[in-house]
Amino acid sequence: MSVLPTFTDTGSGPAIIFLHGIGGNAGNWQPQIDGLSARYRCIAWNAPGYAGSPALPEMTFPALADALAHLMDHLGLEKAVICGLSMGGYVAQEFLALHPERVRAAILMCTSAAFGKPGGDFQQKFLAARLKPMDEGKTPADIAPALVAGMVGPNAGPEVGQALTESMSVISPETYRQALNCLVTFDRRDAVKQIAVPTCLIAGEEDTTAPATVMERMAARIPGCRFDVIGGAGHIANLEAPEETCRLIADFMEGLPE
Repeated sequence: MSVLPTFTDTGSGPAIIFLHGIGGNAGNWQPQIDGLSARYRCIAWNAPGYAGSPALPEMTFPALADALAHLMDHLGLEKAVICGLSMGGYVAQEFLALHPERVRAAILMCTSAAFGKPGGDFQQKFLAARLKPMDEGKTPADIAPALVAGMVGPNAGPEVGQALTESMSVISPETYRQALNCLVTFDRRDAVKQIAVPTCLIAGEEDTTAPATVMERMAARIPGCRFDVIGGAGHIANLEAPEETCRLIADFMEGLPE
């Protein structure tokens, strides 16, 4: 039996489930919940191990996808629009691959079809660099300010860094370590062209983690995919440009078939 994540559930109408990144939680989607819940049922999960959600015995992408299916069962949702940012975009793609019949449409923000290039060298170096401070006894709260500074775009206000630093600071070292080990395993390159639901990719123009050029190539491999770029935004585009993010999501939602 999969774990049941904690979540927020606001508004009514067609359901959108929001999936946060590795340093986030449900609260990172508050601007979208505020902006969209008058028209849509906005559900934001706390991934297993985050913000009161029970932890998985081992965090893997199939296990995260199963937890999302369990959440949908709990909410009585046969289908939903799945919106994932960064690592949340990986979970969304895994869910698309394993539970395609449960996805009405997909919105993938600031993400990619795989973590790094095939081969494993990049993944090993990334993991070693990110785990080193943890091995030295530091917590996610200790390393958050430097990491956040490297993720946001040049136009981000101080409130963006503060929000992300706060969400990262409440992650337990155990969960963050699990999430990092999970993150580097993601590779759904071959599944991208099989996506058969309406899909929208949203990139941040200044995102160096999931560059817009990489996302554009990914979009070209998804049949009928819509591709948008948010000018000036970095890797946390939904917080850096909340109104533009809401506009793009609403525009995409309005164009979906009934």
